[in-house]
Amino acid sequence: MATYILGIESSCDDTSAAILCDGKILSNVTANQEIHKLYGGVVPEVASRAHQENIVPVVDAAIKKAGIKMEQINAVAVTRGPGLLGSLIVGLSYAKAFALSLDIPLIEVNHMQAHILAHFAEAPYPTFPFICLTVSGGHTQIVLVKDYHDMELLGETLDDAAGEAFDKTGKLLGLDYPAGPLIDKLARTGEAKFDFPEPQVQGLNFSFSGLKTAILYFLQKNLKENPNFIEENKADICASVQDRIVSILLSKLRKASRQTGIKEIAIAGGVSANSGLRNTLQQMGEKEGWNSFITRMEYCTDNAAMIAVAGFHKYLKGEFAEQDITPTARYAVGTK
Repeated sequence: MATYILGIESSCDDTSAAILCDGKILSNVTANQEIHKLYGGVVPEVASRAHQENIVPVVDAAIKKAGIKMEQINAVAVTRGPGLLGSLIVGLSYAKAFALSLDIPLIEVNHMQAHILAHFAEAPYPTFPFICLTVSGGHTQIVLVKDYHDMELLGETLDDAAGEAFDKTGKLLGLDYPAGPLIDKLARTGEAKFDFPEPQVQGLNFSFSGLKTAILYFLQKNLKENPNFIEENKADICASVQDRIVSILLSKLRKASRQTGIKEIAIAGGVSANSGLRNTLQQMGEKEGWNSFITRMEYCTDNAAMIAVAGFHKYLKGEFAEQDITPTARYAVGTK
């Protein structure tokens, strides 16, 4: 008998629902919130209100697109954290009510673990153990993945995440939010001719606050000399910033691979959609002899398919949550 899992994701500003059947994704529907462009970043209160408007039609669309009836769903998997508390409350409250109404299990999912498990949304799959570089707007981590829910954090950012470095740079350049995709697009037509510093951080940890400061001072200095500096060099600036962020990320990833001897390498999270990162990973992988894994774009950004995948493997182990669970803004990746 087939097992159907409803996945629900609402950790930030995307409301998403997905249906999975025995490990296969049948639907993955996401409603984006364009309004945050007006503010240059995600406004938590606005995000949570939009989730309230979107979650019912998004779940309904996912069920209809999968071609099943609500009564066929065997369990509900939902993001418990990390994320914005107001946004998480909407998704978790809906999931609790859905599970209670059908008398089916509720499964809590760690959002960052789910990003990693997005690699099991479709073949080819990495084999255990593998190392995953997880990069998003709020997180930058290197994780040793021993099993579906046995993960060890090897390194993380000490301050800002890579996604924040992209977004803050975009703001300085006058780009709309989110700036990451726009910087990526401009970088393709530019040349990485400006040299930005690479932080000297011990171990497998990261730091991006110094890079952001260096970019700010670089722009201030050149704008004093030439008020049109940004407009005249925007593509080259974007290419240079992207090149440095990618080199910071992949130098640590290479170090992790060499230290552990593991050559099964994956990247996940919203920033893994960046073309510079994807292309350079492939090039480095060929030199290092890696088996490299990159999910397609649909599974890079926040989505419910990855929540459903993570939930499915918890379902198989009988790891269910109680109705009294609460959302958490911080949720360590190694937490089961």
